[in-house]
Amino acid sequence: QLQASGRGLVQPGGSLRLSCAASGLPFDEYAGGWFRQAPGKEREGVSCIDSSGRDTYYADSVKGRFTISRDNAKNTVYLQMNSLKPEDTAVYYCATIRRDGYTSDGYYCEWTDVGSRGQGTQVTVSS
Repeated sequence: QLQASGRGLVQPGGSLRLSCAASGLPFDEYAGGWFRQAPGKEREGVSCIDSSGRDTYYADSVKGRFTISRDNAKNTVYLQMNSLKPEDTAVYYCATIRRDGYTSDGYYCEWTDVGSRGQGTQVTVSS
């Protein structure tokens, strides 16, 4: 089970940190990630991190603004979101990713192979 927290309304340029706590599963055996769903838009894989916390992936839309991290001792993955934009408005979901790997472009997560998924948390960026 995954429990996400950190929902909120922030102004453009603001920051927000999302947390996702895992229970009842071998959290440190899986990659962890965040994807988002905005009204009328396709689901977008935002960021993911490998099981050890060493390698990360970011979508181009958030690169340089978002930072993913994890604390396996606390079974928690975080998403620090800075310089938020109105287009970041969406429901954010955390998930365990069952397949991840490496290509010539670096680390990636297979967003179609999600294990457990959190309940979703609303992030609204608006003035």
